[in-house]
Amino acid sequence: MKHILATLLVAALFAGTVPMEAQTTSSQRFSNVFSPDVPAKVTLCGKTIDMDRADNYERFDRELSSLAYTHGTTMLIIKRANRLFPEMAPILKANGVPEDVLYLACVESSLNPRAYSPAKACGLWQFIASAAKEYGLEVNDEVDERYNLEKATAAAARYLKKSYNKYGDWASAMAAYNGGNARISRELEAQGVDCSIDLYLTEETTRYPFRVMAMKVIMENPAAYGFKLREDQLYQPRKYKTVEVNGPVESWPDWAKARGIDYRTLREENPWIRAKKLTNRACKTYKVRIPTDESLRRSTAGTTTYNPAWTVNK
Repeated sequence: MKHILATLLVAALFAGTVPMEAQTTSSQRFSNVFSPDVPAKVTLCGKTIDMDRADNYERFDRELSSLAYTHGTTMLIIKRANRLFPEMAPILKANGVPEDVLYLACVESSLNPRAYSPAKACGLWQFIASAAKEYGLEVNDEVDERYNLEKATAAAARYLKKSYNKYGDWASAMAAYNGGNARISRELEAQGVDCSIDLYLTEETTRYPFRVMAMKVIMENPAAYGFKLREDQLYQPRKYKTVEVNGPVESWPDWAKARGIDYRTLREENPWIRAKKLTNRACKTYKVRIPTDESLRRSTAGTTTYNPAWTVNK
């Protein structure tokens, strides 16, 4: 019977008619597709960018539409932010960097602590190895501090603050984070403008500050762009005890087991650990996070919301 119905449906399609119960109007199929509203102005790190300029409007609209309809990734970013922003924001503040820079990390890595790009950039802030080492992060086969939330966030803050001090503008500092300080400096001088927003650059770097702005606008009011979450759906911050390691570790799996967790949990909570052992000939001190059992269980972790705008009361 099913085969007969399928055959009739196909025949009707080719004949230009479809049974009434199988018909779907264009308005029904696309009833949830809309063009997100572009605000008249957007504020980034205290500076207002006017969207009345047609080029600014269209650049911002491209990024806003892209993020609004990359549903799975944008939804996960909002969920992950609830866990990570409470740790990252104070580090930025301590380094004199505005909180809006958090949205740069969202663009860089989708807030995936284990992110790895084809260009071999790693971690939440997507450092390449040479830049990471320049800003004091250890990178080798056993330890990669690009994956250390605290150290990598502080390094990214120092990098961006240095760029800001050079340009006096956070949008330009963000463009330099993507395209390199040498290129932005060269083009600002060559094109005779003061801000990267007004530069003609490669497409990726041109889009970059607008993508950060679009991420901010969506995350400040997710429901307006179709993202509706309950408080209990946000990923909750972990609670830890910190253990200092200042010598070699012959076996991280054994080390973890002796402290009441498994190797998987150790690696998930300390992604900077990159091997099953730690040679540590220099006797450097590493801080290892051991999550509490309560914070690993949804039934006992409780709920904390970093930004009430992320949730709806339904």
